[in-house]
Amino acid sequence: MVWTGTWVAERLGVELIGGEELPALLGLALRRNPKRAHLLVSNVLGKHVPQRPSVVYGSGLDLGRSVRELLGGEEAARSVVLGYAETATALGHAVADGLGLAPYLHSTRRPVAGVARAGGFEESHSHATSHLLLPEDPELLAGDGPLVLVDDEFSTGNTVLNTIRALHERYPRERYVVVALVDMRSAADADRLDAFAKEIGARVDLIAGAAGTVRLPDGVLEKGQALVAEHEKTHGTEAGPVRGVPRAAPVRVELGWPEGLPDGGRHGFTPEHRERLEKALPGMANRLAEALDTAAGAEPGARAEGAFRAQPAPQVQERAQARAEGAFRTQPAPQAQEGAQAQDEDQTRTQPTPQAQDGAQARPAPPCAAPRVLVLGFEELMYAPLRLGTALEDAGHDVRYSTTTRSPVLAVDDPGYAIRTRLVFPAHDDPADGPGERYAYNVAGAGFDAVVLVVDSTADTPALHAPDGLLAQLAAHIPRVVLAVVPSHTPTVSVTEALQAPEAPERSSMLPEPLRGPAFSSYAPEEVGWLLQDLSDVELEAPTEEREEAIQSGGAHYAESLPVEYQPSERYQELFHTALESSAARMARAVGTVTETVLAERSARPVLVSLARAGTPVGVLMRRWAQARHGLDLPHYAVSIVRGRGIDANALRWLAAHHDPADVVFVDGWTGKGAITRELAEALKEFEGFDPEIAVLADPGSCVRTYGTREDFLIPSACLNSTVSGLISRTVLRSDLVGPDDFHGAKFYRELAGSDVSGAFLDAVAARFDEVAATVDTDVKELLAADRTPTWEGWAAVERISEEYGIHDVNLVKPGVGETTRVLLRRVPWKILAKRGAEAELAHVRLLAEQRGVPVEVVDELPYSCVGLIHPQYTRGATGADGKAVASR
Repeated sequence: MVWTGTWVAERLGVELIGGEELPALLGLALRRNPKRAHLLVSNVLGKHVPQRPSVVYGSGLDLGRSVRELLGGEEAARSVVLGYAETATALGHAVADGLGLAPYLHSTRRPVAGVARAGGFEESHSHATSHLLLPEDPELLAGDGPLVLVDDEFSTGNTVLNTIRALHERYPRERYVVVALVDMRSAADADRLDAFAKEIGARVDLIAGAAGTVRLPDGVLEKGQALVAEHEKTHGTEAGPVRGVPRAAPVRVELGWPEGLPDGGRHGFTPEHRERLEKALPGMANRLAEALDTAAGAEPGARAEGAFRAQPAPQVQERAQARAEGAFRTQPAPQAQEGAQAQDEDQTRTQPTPQAQDGAQARPAPPCAAPRVLVLGFEELMYAPLRLGTALEDAGHDVRYSTTTRSPVLAVDDPGYAIRTRLVFPAHDDPADGPGERYAYNVAGAGFDAVVLVVDSTADTPALHAPDGLLAQLAAHIPRVVLAVVPSHTPTVSVTEALQAPEAPERSSMLPEPLRGPAFSSYAPEEVGWLLQDLSDVELEAPTEEREEAIQSGGAHYAESLPVEYQPSERYQELFHTALESSAARMARAVGTVTETVLAERSARPVLVSLARAGTPVGVLMRRWAQARHGLDLPHYAVSIVRGRGIDANALRWLAAHHDPADVVFVDGWTGKGAITRELAEALKEFEGFDPEIAVLADPGSCVRTYGTREDFLIPSACLNSTVSGLISRTVLRSDLVGPDDFHGAKFYRELAGSDVSGAFLDAVAARFDEVAATVDTDVKELLAADRTPTWEGWAAVERISEEYGIHDVNLVKPGVGETTRVLLRRVPWKILAKRGAEAELAHVRLLAEQRGVPVEVVDELPYSCVGLIHPQYTRGATGADGKAVASR
């Protein structure tokens, strides 16, 4: 037998440390991920590797029985089971079934309009990090009995900590039980959970089917990323269609799903629901068997022998009540085996090489052989298809079970690799985070004679049936396709409840989930969630001169259009990289100082909310520091604030519905004269609980108390626009594009990917964290003991400059390196004031000024390194004939 982690282990030196059962339970694969290149692939979860339904369901039942034994009957009857979307929704449900007496709820990524959230939490390593809790019964989580949390694996335990912390604040209880198939935490992570339990004053027990650790050599992340890139370049990523397999139209089956029975645990599933499902399963299995016969060319209910059917074995006939009455009869499936034997059998039977896909594999099974059936679930919808699979298996069919997924994983056709093939297709359930790719693994080339695709009615859309949709992909690889649609359960909300619901949660429930990369921005999805709407398809750019004239004449607000994105010259790009190399350690020190100050003074679990877009890279770096130094996975979002218009109120409502406002810390890159600081304080007067104090990297204007430094030094991210900010534009607020219930907008400049240095910037600064750690500790001690009362020195200087230079408008005076750079990149500059002796910070400013023909005036006694002056009383006639030089008045 070849272990399905061999391919990765040999190339990267990854080791699985633990008992003999671990290799049978887990394989290894690779993926693109900025934190962890390897992926532990479960052989008994039924997600990525098709497995017998009885093995998948039995694994969860056994864990549930262990929980019941731990708690005892009385406590088990008071417990609630909570599973994690999307991977562990069926596992959690099976644990609840094994527990026997407990209601079940799983988190979801699918918001439902009008349904109030009972809570939420973040899973930072996931591709869709925000989890919602939407129980139909608002009291489901309000009891004080044990809460049982179920996930497929524990790698660090961060998700569990985030969940318990979020729920304990709202629904405190004395006991939690954490359950997983495998516990792969390090000793330090285990100690963190113990310390956390003491911190909240609750008992936290842990039950796992197996335990071990993963030993990772130095440089494994970079090696893994390079290996993924090279393999995808050489071999491609998707399985091609199989020649000889007929592309027959799918057969649709009406299951007879009991009316009012939830399709899963998204909105809660009670023991009474479980009893109703058990009674209905044999009849639904019968309908599936008839549909499979129809797909094979027989009339429903026919008993004629054919190549796609076999007579049932005698022992199968003994299960008359549990089997279908149609002619799709097979030999009984062998007893499901745990571990190595079951996995070895499936790998040899279901994972032939693509070269072997032609010919015999594409032909129907010979007479009297058991047709191999795959029951394929859909993302979070795992439990319903799993139980349909167990019902078919009980009726004697040779069944495997798996589901589609959001997670992109590299496919390698090698027996020693866990993901042999992958199908890629567009999302077909109109997801809240927008369109994107979805995947089905180890389905193509697996020798299945038929597939039963089970989706809920929300996902039965034209995209599912499109030429590039999932049904077409399955038909290209499997001869018979059956589509079973389970009605999506929508919780009932009474008129009284709707009228009594508080305004903020009700309005926030209509708002979409945050946008995330790679669909929106080049940042990794866990780095930041953008509380914005995507306006990428809207033409918003206007020439700089036209925008300036419209803004200064009062004909338009600066946030109603976008400047044309500056395309840096080769010389300017060299300056950026030079500046980054020289200032990365200095910036890392400021990042560490401001982050440690926030953790010490503001919140032990802050929710970072960057002011888009200049604050976003700083927020990402603060999040990385907190993770690197403290093991914290902090939620991080980006919101829009517009001078003169305020902060995005809908974004604040969303934040208040998902987090405690007291934990929210607003983050920006730097202060100039403090206009945004004042704007935020004014806007937050209408919202309870939010602290208006901004945390900034640099505070040269002395406008805030929470900062990394008050020096006006070169922050490399200020040198560029979208190409250092995840390819996101400045935010847009225009009445014809942003309605009263919309987030502010922004564009994602995908076409600039070739010039994107966002990741390189973050990595360069983060690489210096260890180097500056000791200095940061000293800085923070001194800072916490110092008087940091804002003096607003910068504002006074701006007022003075405005009068001395005859501008008489402080909005046209932009102090500091960052603001001066913005003037040169986005506005029509008049002149630049440079502080004598600050040449080291201003190389890029001087180059931009030279390119635009703007004079640089060296002055003394500036509190900033430089100040940019926007041309006062601007008209397009004020420019020179070349369109660059700006004539002085």
